[in-house]
Amino acid sequence: MPDQIPSPAPRSATDLFSDPLDSHPLWFKPSLFLSPNFDSESYIAELRTFVPFDTLRSELQSHLSSLNHELIDLINRDYADFVNLSTKLVDVDSAVLRMRAPLLELRDKIQGFRGAVETSLIALKNGLSQRAEATAAREVLELLLDTFHVVSKVEKLIKELPSVASDWSNGDVNSVQKSNALSLQHVENGTMNVRETQSILLERIATEMNRLNFYIAHAQNLPFIQNMEKRIQSARLLLDASMGHCFVDGLEHKDVNAIYNCLRAYAAVDNTGNAEEIFRTTIVAPLIQNVIPQGSFGVVSGASGDELENDYQQIKKHIENDFKFLLDIASAENSGLHVFDFLANSILKEVLAAIQKGKPSAFSPGRPKEFLKNYKSSLDFLAYLEGYCPSRAAVAKFRGAPFYVEFMKQWNLGVYFSLRFQEIAGALDSALTASSLVLVQNSSDEENSRNLTLKQSVTLLESLRSCWNEEVLVISCSDKFLRLSLQLLSRYSNWLSSGLAARKKGSVGSNPGCEWALSAAPEDFVYIIHDINCLAKEICGAYLDHVLQVLSSCSTEVLDLVKQSIFYCGKSLDNLLPLVINAIKEALVQKSVEDLRQLKGITATYRMTNKPLPVRHSPYVAGVLRPLKTFLDGERATKYLTDDARNNLLLAAATDITSRYYDLAADLVSVARKTESSLQRIRQGAQRRAGASSDVSDHNVSDTDKICMQLFLDIQEYGRNLAALGVEAANISAYRSLWQCVAPADRQNEIKF
Repeated sequence: MPDQIPSPAPRSATDLFSDPLDSHPLWFKPSLFLSPNFDSESYIAELRTFVPFDTLRSELQSHLSSLNHELIDLINRDYADFVNLSTKLVDVDSAVLRMRAPLLELRDKIQGFRGAVETSLIALKNGLSQRAEATAAREVLELLLDTFHVVSKVEKLIKELPSVASDWSNGDVNSVQKSNALSLQHVENGTMNVRETQSILLERIATEMNRLNFYIAHAQNLPFIQNMEKRIQSARLLLDASMGHCFVDGLEHKDVNAIYNCLRAYAAVDNTGNAEEIFRTTIVAPLIQNVIPQGSFGVVSGASGDELENDYQQIKKHIENDFKFLLDIASAENSGLHVFDFLANSILKEVLAAIQKGKPSAFSPGRPKEFLKNYKSSLDFLAYLEGYCPSRAAVAKFRGAPFYVEFMKQWNLGVYFSLRFQEIAGALDSALTASSLVLVQNSSDEENSRNLTLKQSVTLLESLRSCWNEEVLVISCSDKFLRLSLQLLSRYSNWLSSGLAARKKGSVGSNPGCEWALSAAPEDFVYIIHDINCLAKEICGAYLDHVLQVLSSCSTEVLDLVKQSIFYCGKSLDNLLPLVINAIKEALVQKSVEDLRQLKGITATYRMTNKPLPVRHSPYVAGVLRPLKTFLDGERATKYLTDDARNNLLLAAATDITSRYYDLAADLVSVARKTESSLQRIRQGAQRRAGASSDVSDHNVSDTDKICMQLFLDIQEYGRNLAALGVEAANISAYRSLWQCVAPADRQNEIKF
């Protein structure tokens, strides 16, 4: 039966409804004292930031007191067991003596067994070590034997070649071939010639040499290998000389089988560079030198002598007729000859060297036109060479070849763009720095100028088209030419805005090149409005389509960004139209105000003169709108301004003139009424002093009424003149205010001429 769990002691009311005696604050945690990483100094430093020292000391003393009480309780609780412990331990020493003897015997047996095991383990390790050393020595011995056999085999095979390698290296091939029965004779079965036999034997020797290189790589620094180094080096030189002679012989006779075997031999010994160099010096170099003569005697001076297009055409013919057979062999499928790169390391290398020595000026960007022509011809030639690559991987390998990279570095496109930038931007800057607007001499040439009238605008359009002209543009620098196009448009817009700002200010200030705006007549700004409309239409139309067509190979995202940037520049030009129209308006308003100033003479006409009420308008009214009418009826405005531009200019000018008219008339009437009021008070004071009645002259028409009547007749005629121009005077708020200011009381509510 399991022991019953004792029930807990009953808790007092103090424990239930108040804090226990051993309770601690939340910040005091006794469990931290038992942590192995507990540090008293850090603990106190951490608590001192929010707990006073007195409180902490009292809490620690309280905790120490509780621990002492707990220790005493434990001792008192188990005191009887401690006392009875000595009485229960009886005859312990005899029991220990009885257990010691078997334990000592067991220990001796274990130590003896451990010594035997360790002795056997040492013997086993020694045996295994000796076996490993013997195996390694045997492997080294076998490697040395294989190396010796391969060297002997290579030497034996080299001796079996149809001719002596030393004579090959000296070039005396005919004498050696005559002394050998196999040199110039066919094999008895008639299916294989001597050249092919040599190539097959060389491929076999190259395979053995590849094995020899493998053995040497695994047996370096061994005395046996070092002693054989001379034999190995001699065999390697003889093999290289033999392969070189056989490869040259095969190239000269275009022996496909011999060339194929030689290339496999070169690939086997990992000496592809030697084969590529032999092909370059033997076959490629003589033909390329005939096309592009090298040396001081072959350098041709002058622009025509540096053109490369005809040279590339001749080189392409040589590639088709003289080089293609080897390229086909090296690029054959599953031939294992993909390690060769005759296009870059033989053909392109020789072409680059020939151009550098024979036509070094072809790479010079000093003549941009010839430079671009040669650059495009070179890109076409490289694309032609890439056509011989059997796969995309081969094309990537060709483009990453050192001589391909070196060839592309010769074309300094950065300098070329700088020269084009100076040429294009300089032409526009020269046109914009002129002190006046320059009309195009032959403005009827619609194809070239697109009906543009100013030389500055024509130069801008020509510069923009030059950026994307096939005789100027380099596709790889299209981002730079796009930036140049946007800079040209920005320069033209800034030229216009700066000039208009200087005209409004009345001085050039710190912005040179704005003199044209100060000296320009209102009629001259008509040309600017017309050119802005033409340019905006051309830029956002045909010009944008041409740019997108040139950049058609780019992604849709790039084309959208190009379109947005050009549209933004076209919109910036349209935003200048209100400023130009405002400049014309201000000039016309200024001329009209000069005639309006004559209305000040109305006061002198009727003040203290006893003249009757006026019955017709003043002569100056006919000249107020004359500058505006003359401008709108002029040849330039009629020919170049659109209907919308004419209407906007007419309404804006009429509104401003009317506003100025109202300001002058209101000021005149206000002064007249104030003067009339002052005179009336003086007159009434004099009459009172004389004792006369003050009601005698009240029924007479005053001078202010006469002035207002004259102004009323004038604004009626002015309103009729506005109507003749097509402007409804009643729709202008300033005219309504002017009517209310000078009209008689019975005509205030209705504007009628």
